[in-house]
Amino acid sequence: MLSHPLAIVGLAFSLFATGVSATPEKRPNILWIVSEDNTFNYVGAYGDPLARTPHLDRLASGGIVFERAYAPAPVCAPTRSSIITGVYASSLGTQHMRSQRPLPPEVKFFPEYLRSAGYFTTNNAKTDYNTSTPWTAPWSENSKSAHYRHRAPGQPFFAIFNTEESHESRLHTRQPLLTDPTKVRVPAYLPDTTETRADLAQYYDCVARADAFLGKILDDLAADGLAEDTIVFYFSDHGGAVSRSKRFLYENGTHAALLAYFPKKFSHLAPAGAGSRVSDLVNFVDLAPTVLSLAGVPAPDYFQGRAFCGPALAPAPAFTYSFRDRMDERPDLARAVTDGRYRYLRNYLPHLPAGQHLGYLWKQASMQVWHDLYRAGKLNAAQRAFFEPRAPEELYDCASDPDNVRNLAADPAHRAVLERLRAANRDHLLRIRDTGFFPEPMMVSIAGDASPTTLTGSAASYPLARLLDFIDACQIGAASPAEIDAARRDPLPVVRYWAVTAPLARVAAPVPPALLSDPDASVRLAAASAALHARGTDAAALRVIADSLSTSASRELRLSALNALSLLNSVPPEFTSLLDAAAQSKDEYLVRASEYLRATSR
Repeated sequence: MLSHPLAIVGLAFSLFATGVSATPEKRPNILWIVSEDNTFNYVGAYGDPLARTPHLDRLASGGIVFERAYAPAPVCAPTRSSIITGVYASSLGTQHMRSQRPLPPEVKFFPEYLRSAGYFTTNNAKTDYNTSTPWTAPWSENSKSAHYRHRAPGQPFFAIFNTEESHESRLHTRQPLLTDPTKVRVPAYLPDTTETRADLAQYYDCVARADAFLGKILDDLAADGLAEDTIVFYFSDHGGAVSRSKRFLYENGTHAALLAYFPKKFSHLAPAGAGSRVSDLVNFVDLAPTVLSLAGVPAPDYFQGRAFCGPALAPAPAFTYSFRDRMDERPDLARAVTDGRYRYLRNYLPHLPAGQHLGYLWKQASMQVWHDLYRAGKLNAAQRAFFEPRAPEELYDCASDPDNVRNLAADPAHRAVLERLRAANRDHLLRIRDTGFFPEPMMVSIAGDASPTTLTGSAASYPLARLLDFIDACQIGAASPAEIDAARRDPLPVVRYWAVTAPLARVAAPVPPALLSDPDASVRLAAASAALHARGTDAAALRVIADSLSTSASRELRLSALNALSLLNSVPPEFTSLLDAAAQSKDEYLVRASEYLRATSR
């Protein structure tokens, strides 16, 4: 009776896995069970001795463990935007956290293709797709009560169940610990404090509760007699959640868990046998083409992922990619490439530290203590790096340095690896027409109600190759003053923006006063930020920031202006009313950024 791998998950499986199944279907049911914010190594099947994930481990024992699965972004909404479309959000302009950019008309939420092919599509219940495009068409049901049980008799289903038991918010208040904090491993980038160990231990407890949720779903599937008719996927939406994991492009921010179970009748669709461990690179942008492959539904040409199961299975790539843009209220632009061993990060705003203050992240006790110790000067070099300006390039050997604290980018012995991954990053950005090099306020202003891809598809309006060359010359090459001056006079505002911003990492080039009155608001604000970065205060720059904080300005421009103000040690009194207005906004990120400025300027 217990020979079926799913049967040993729980009592219901032992009762129903033998002899009871749905009427055989030519097309499989497909079930996704998703947990939030947990890196692969919180799951016992990946070898962590402290993990308490019996249901996941049993699923893995009769299924497939994907050892090198990566999220396209280290945070939920941009990742889910990529998953639901089969397209990198950084290609669509939906990569900024809580974006409201519409999708191009040809891009659909992939369950719509399944629904059109006769599948019952049900989502319980998280969406978070990071776009203003409505998502009614893809789902037969989409609610907290949505369930595959509501389908027509014999109808195949695609169902998603999501648990928040492992979400980082579960660390905002201390709970009684079941995991022994003295037994957790403290990563090299974190100080070994009571608070750090408690957060790590509590997170193991959170993942254990997520595992119990999964067990209940699998029990229900078996009780319904559907275990032999259903392909099951479990994955965590990205890495996390303890300080410097979620939101960051390091290994533990993007390396996620992914397990799959194929019942015997659909074993021919699996990429490997039961009990296998697959080391091929998988990115969650591959999930959409994979599900369509399993369902026998043709994939649209615009997909940027590949099917890793089913008849449309494609060869594994040499590299996979992740992106980081605005995270909550703080700006950034960074890209990552991995070949499964080496991880390359390209920081395009290296003058900004990774550890910019984020109101939500700072609710963790470990994050607060870490920051306090930094300000007290009590951290070592590996622990301090998070709060200090970054190198434009980072390279890590994840086999010997899983915490990603030894940057090998300047090591001559790793020069060939650096150049190989650097080239892969550039090729990917150009191939997908990465929209991230349009600053968000400018992108929103010019695109209006249209998809940002209307701007970025043309080299005439978005000379991406030229931008990448210029930024590299400023940050890792030797851009001349003449090159920078020419870019500052370019007719395209996106080029002028980078002519001001890119040199901040290395080149001491004073900002021409004329740029403070540039026709484009993003260029003006970038010039004001550069002036404050160089001089600490500047009356003309402050006037630009005040104008950008006007309540008539866009939400994106106001948020950028608040971040420009954060370059000052103390906010001038004349900004009090503008900060008060932002704090009264209905936008959570404007509120957080303004409240932090008010608190730190007292």
